[in-house]
Amino acid sequence: MHSVPKLAAPHTGAKAKLSALLGPAFVAAVAYVDPGNVAANITSGARYGFLLVWVLVLANAMSVLIQYQSAKLGIVTGQSLPALLGNRMNPGGRLLFFAQAEVIAIATDLAEVIGGAIALNLLFGLPLFVGGCIIGAISTVLLRFQGGHTQRTFEKLIIALLLVITFGFIAGLFVAPPDPGQVFGGLIPHFTTTDSVLMASSMLGATVMPHAIYLHSTLVNDHFAGSTDRPGIKRELFAAKVDVVWALLLAGTVNLALLLLAASALHGMPGTDTIEGAQHAVVQVLGPVIGTIFSIGLLASSLSSTSVGTYAGQEIMHGLLHVDAPMWACRIITLVPALVILWFSSNPTFALVVGQVVLSIGIPFAIIPLMRYTHDRTLMGKWADGMAKHVVFIAVAALIILLNVVLVVLTFMGQA
Repeated sequence: MHSVPKLAAPHTGAKAKLSALLGPAFVAAVAYVDPGNVAANITSGARYGFLLVWVLVLANAMSVLIQYQSAKLGIVTGQSLPALLGNRMNPGGRLLFFAQAEVIAIATDLAEVIGGAIALNLLFGLPLFVGGCIIGAISTVLLRFQGGHTQRTFEKLIIALLLVITFGFIAGLFVAPPDPGQVFGGLIPHFTTTDSVLMASSMLGATVMPHAIYLHSTLVNDHFAGSTDRPGIKRELFAAKVDVVWALLLAGTVNLALLLLAASALHGMPGTDTIEGAQHAVVQVLGPVIGTIFSIGLLASSLSSTSVGTYAGQEIMHGLLHVDAPMWACRIITLVPALVILWFSSNPTFALVVGQVVLSIGIPFAIIPLMRYTHDRTLMGKWADGMAKHVVFIAVAALIILLNVVLVVLTFMGQA
C-alpha cells in the first residue's frame, strides 16, 4: 500500500447530455435500501401499523438535502469529504477519525453481509456462514468494475441491482394494497409510546447512512475518471440535483413500500422483528411466490450495498490516511468481522441491532464537517451555502443527531 494522489478531472465546461451526468446518486442511494432498512421498516409497520409513515417521508426529505450537499462539496472542490478532513487534521486526529469511520464501515458491512446470508438461507437453505462467503465473493467481483474506465459499468450494475430491489420489495403491495386513508393518516406527525419514539430513531438511523455521506463526494468525481470533457460546475450541480432527487425518490419508495406492506399485511403478527421472521410471515400471508421475490430483493440489497460500503471504506482510508489500499484489502477488513459473527453467533440478527447503534454514533462525525465545509466561502467560493440554507442544514443535522442520541442512550439503558 502506498500513497497515491487522486485528482478529479478538471471542469472544461464541455456540453453533455443530462443522462450522461446521472448515476452517482443512484450508487449512493443503495445505502438507503440495505438489509438494515429492511429490518427497521418491516418491524415498524408490523408493530405500529401506519403510525410512522411520516418518519420515513421526513427522513427521505432530509436525505435529499444531505446527499446533495455531499455531491456539491465534491463537485466544487474536486475532493471527497474524507480527503478534505485528512488535509485539515494533524496525524493523530486523522488516525482517530479514521478509526471511527472504519468501525462505521465494518458495522455497515455487518448488516449487509448478514442480510445476504439470510437471503441465501431463505432461498437455497445454505448455512449462514457459507452464504456470507458467497456474498463476499460476488461483491468482490462487482468491485472489480469500480474505478477508471469501467466506473460507469459499475454504476450500471449497481443501478440494475437497485431495480431488482425495488421490484422485490414492492411486489407484495400489488397483492395486499394498503388503505389510502390509513396511509395519509400516517403522514400526521405523532407518537403513541416511548417504544414508538425508539422505533422512529432506529428508522432514521437506518435511513441516513454515514458512509453514503462520505462516498457521494467521491462518486461525483469518479464518475468522470479518465474523462477530458467534464462539464462546468453550474451544469454539474444542476445534474446532481436531478440525480439525487430521482435516486432517493426511488429509495424512499422502496422503504415506504416495505413499511406499508408490513402495516397492511403483517400488522400484529409475532416474529416479524427479524428478517427471517418477516419473510416467513410474508409467505404465510401473501404466498410463496411473493416470499421468494422478497428474498431475491433482499439478496440484491445485500450484494449492492456491501459493494458500495467497501467502496466507501476504500475512500475513507485514502482520504484520511493518504493510503491507496487495494480494494481487496478493504474488502477483507470489512468482511471478516461479519463472517466471524456468522460462524459463532446463534442470533446474527442481534448484530444488526448493534450495528445500527454504531452507525448512529458515527452520523455526527459525517454531517457536522459537511455542514461546515459547504458553508465555508474560502473553500467553496461563490458556491458556498447562503445563511438561509445553512440554517436549514443546521436544523436538519441537529434533529438527526438528537434522535440518534436518543437511540444510543435508550439502547445502553436496556430499553431498546
